[in-house]
Amino acid sequence: MSKIMHAGRSMVELLLLIAVALVPVVSGLLVMAFQLEAKLAENASISVQEAVFSVDNALDRMHETALRTLPFAGESCDNVKSALQDQVAIRSMVRSLTLLKDNQPYCSTASGSLEHYSSFASSGQRVALSYGPPDTRQKLLVDFHQKGKSNSVIVTAYAMQIRNELDGFLDGLTLLVEFGDRYIWSNGDSRDLERPSQSEFFTSAMSAKYGYTVKGGYPEGFTAQEIRQSVLQIVPSLMLVGIVTGSIVYLALFRARANRRGTAAERT
Repeated sequence: MSKIMHAGRSMVELLLLIAVALVPVVSGLLVMAFQLEAKLAENASISVQEAVFSVDNALDRMHETALRTLPFAGESCDNVKSALQDQVAIRSMVRSLTLLKDNQPYCSTASGSLEHYSSFASSGQRVALSYGPPDTRQKLLVDFHQKGKSNSVIVTAYAMQIRNELDGFLDGLTLLVEFGDRYIWSNGDSRDLERPSQSEFFTSAMSAKYGYTVKGGYPEGFTAQEIRQSVLQIVPSLMLVGIVTGSIVYLALFRARANRRGTAAERT
C-alpha cells in the first residue's frame, strides 16, 4: 500500500513540475500574441492617418500648380499655350494642363479628345482618378479641378506619385486610396479584377481637404504568419525560463521530501 501511495505521490509531483514549467511558456506566448495584435492594430490606425497626410501633400502640389495656372484661364489659347507647356515641362509628375470656360475645355497641353475633361468638370468632383483618353489607358492619372469665377483649370498628373507615397509604408500593411468608385494601391488599381485583401485590423480615414478615403488592413493570414515567426524567436527563451522554474520547484519538493523522511526516521 505504501508503494502505491509513493508512486501516486511521485506522479502528482511530476505533473506539478510539468505544469509549473509550462506556465511561463504558455503565459509568455499569450502575452506575445496579445502585444503583437495590439501593435498591428495600432500600426494600421497610425499608418492610415500618415497615408492621408502623405497623399494630401501630393495633392497639395497639384493644387499649387492649379493656382499658378488659373490666371491663364480665359485667355486666348494661342497666347498662353506656350506658358502652359513650360509649366508641364518643369513638373515631371504633371502630364497636362487644361483650361476650361463654363466647364468646357478650350485649351490643353494634352493631345487628342478633351471630352473626358468636360465630363469631369461637370461632375462637381475636385479630385478623381482618371483612365484618360483611350490612347493613355495604360497610365492611371489623377485629375485636379480648380475653379475660378467662370473659368477653371484641370491639372492632370500621373497617379504614380500617389503610389510612391504608399510605397513608403513597408510593414506588410495594404493601403488603398479610394476616389469614389476608383482606387489605387501599391501593386494595382481599380482596373484589376480583384481588390487586395485587407481583412485583418481593417481601418479607414477620410481626407478633410480632398474627400478621398484611405483604407488600410493586413491581408488574410498575415497575423498568423507574424505570430508563427515570433513564436520561433521567443520559444527558446521561454523554454529556458520554464526549465529553470521547474528546477526550482523540483529542488523545493526534493527538500520537502527529505525533511519528511528525516522527521519519520526520528519518530521511529
